Amino acid sequence: MWSFQNFFFILGIFFLSYFPASLSCVSSGAGVIHVFGYEGRDVKIPCEYGDGYEDYEKYLCKDDCGHSDILITTTQTNKTKYFIYEDRKTRIFTVTISDLSAVDAGKYWCGVSRNGKDIYTEVQLDVRQDICCDEVNKIQSHEEASVSISCPYESQDKNNLKYLCRGKQPSTCLQQAVITSNSTQNRRFRLTDDKTTRFTVNIASLTLEDSGLYLCGVHRNTGLDVFTAVELKVKEWCCVKSKNMSGIVGRAVTLQCPYPPQHQNNRKFLCKGEKHNSCTDMMNQSRFTLHNDVNRAFLVTIKDLEAGDAGTYWCGSDAQWSVGNYTKIYLSVDSPQLTTISTSTEGVTPPSPSVLDSPQLTTISTSTEGVTSPSPSVLDAGLYVVLPVSVVLLLIMASVLVIVYKRKCSKDRGDRSKPKTVDTQGVVDSEDIYENPDGVVNMKRYHSDDTDEDQPDYENVSSEQIYNNES
Repeated sequence: MWSFQNFFFILGIFFLSYFPASLSCVSSGAGVIHVFGYEGRDVKIPCEYGDGYEDYEKYLCKDDCGHSDILITTTQTNKTKYFIYEDRKTRIFTVTISDLSAVDAGKYWCGVSRNGKDIYTEVQLDVRQDICCDEVNKIQSHEEASVSISCPYESQDKNNLKYLCRGKQPSTCLQQAVITSNSTQNRRFRLTDDKTTRFTVNIASLTLEDSGLYLCGVHRNTGLDVFTAVELKVKEWCCVKSKNMSGIVGRAVTLQCPYPPQHQNNRKFLCKGEKHNSCTDMMNQSRFTLHNDVNRAFLVTIKDLEAGDAGTYWCGSDAQWSVGNYTKIYLSVDSPQLTTISTSTEGVTPPSPSVLDSPQLTTISTSTEGVTSPSPSVLDAGLYVVLPVSVVLLLIMASVLVIVYKRKCSKDRGDRSKPKTVDTQGVVDSEDIYENPDGVVNMKRYHSDDTDEDQPDYENVSSEQIYNNES
């Protein structure tokens, strides 16, 4: 009988030495360890143990911590999902659980194997989705400008670490932070904390790549960090107010630059260059004069324009180059040449020297495709050429008419010397005279003007007078 009792006693000691007891028999060490993780990420569970247990085996188990619930031990060191590392100097072994999911949430135990009852420490793991946040504060600014991101927090966190990161994953925000309250200046980023309810991050010299989602984070020693989300949109400089102006060499031109009412007392400026952030201030030159205007604009007059004055100008009233507080002006400068005349080679007489001597310079080019209407000075010059030609033509025509008239008159005189008259109205033939018994002939008188009604149409002539007239 005694031998059976010894056998069961020895068997119980062996079982307790190699297999941990159930949780109903465990003795808990320190208080509960709360651990938080995000889905798809890793989490580390730190497990402390007392002095003198450095050489003992350690392990992590779940739920009731039976033999099948043991996840990993210090003798196994590495599994697919679990990894264990022990630091005997600090007496802490750490278990890493990778690729977390919702089913990984729950109760775990850090265990130390020993003769008799093992030592356990409870661990509570909370797994959350790696996204943030339900509400997003939207702000916008413009390229090359600056913007301030306001990040509120609770008063209990006034002494905690604050930080800002890009993206929407809280799990990596602190590791990828662009700036923290421990280092308040990082290139274009600057963090200020009022130590009450909010901290502010200022971003200078914005670029289009700065657009996106940002997370304001507050680190907590226990539990997950607290976040607020901000969406920043950076606009291009395409929406700048711009004007096109032109001037003439040697003359003056005035540029008008509007400004907002709140900038009435600000310094107004005008600079030249393709980009506003690298333009050259022009107000120190004597030919440039600035005048304030009552209509919420200031004027800049450029005297004695030069060809080199052409280019891009920027005028404004805000040194920070806020949108709406400046104007972009394209200035072109023309030469004094005003008129360009294109003439055809057909039927146009070149202008006289008087046209070329006029103060307005004229450029004459020939074209066989079309004719451009000449200026009034060219028309006047053409008249001086056409009028003499017309007079000569008129003289030639008059001479021809005189010659024709003279030839006609000579022919008429020759016809009158014949005994018989051709005109049946004004002259009577001799045979008609003899046939008149009374010896009187009614002759029609010839008039050069048929319209003369004062003179009689006929005249009585005796035959004796006719005979006398024949001699």
